[in-house]
Amino acid sequence: MAFTGPLEDRVLIRELLDTYAHGVMTRDVEIWAATWAEDAFWALPEFPDLGGFTGKAAIVAGWSESMKHYGLGGGAARPMVYVAHPGEILVDGDRATAISYTSEIFEDPATSKTMRLRGRYVDELAKVDGQWLFTRREYTTFDARED
Repeated sequence: MAFTGPLEDRVLIRELLDTYAHGVMTRDVEIWAATWAEDAFWALPEFPDLGGFTGKAAIVAGWSESMKHYGLGGGAARPMVYVAHPGEILVDGDRATAISYTSEIFEDPATSKTMRLRGRYVDELAKVDGQWLFTRREYTTFDARED
């Protein structure tokens, strides 16, 4: 089954995914940062300029810098379009795993061409002081197109 564990926890994890997406769409560092555990790891192996980050401070600093370059209307002019949809949420006590699928539209900072990416995040999460947080996110692209 793709969705297991208490419904309340699954809803809270879905809200975490939505909060992450909202942070991207609004370029709100505070909102986006609130989705991460202190000892988290974020991997973006297909983006060599981003790579991987260990620890919330490094993750937030890396994301903040990337948002200066990944957007629409000249990179930093407008935020990228980012939508996420869960495909799986498996809750086991205060730990969970999830898979979410993303759709992104942004201008490639190297070419200024509009890119439309479809990707997948494989996530590990922990419930910390009653709040679900990402402890690990790893992104892979499965479809990329230029306009």
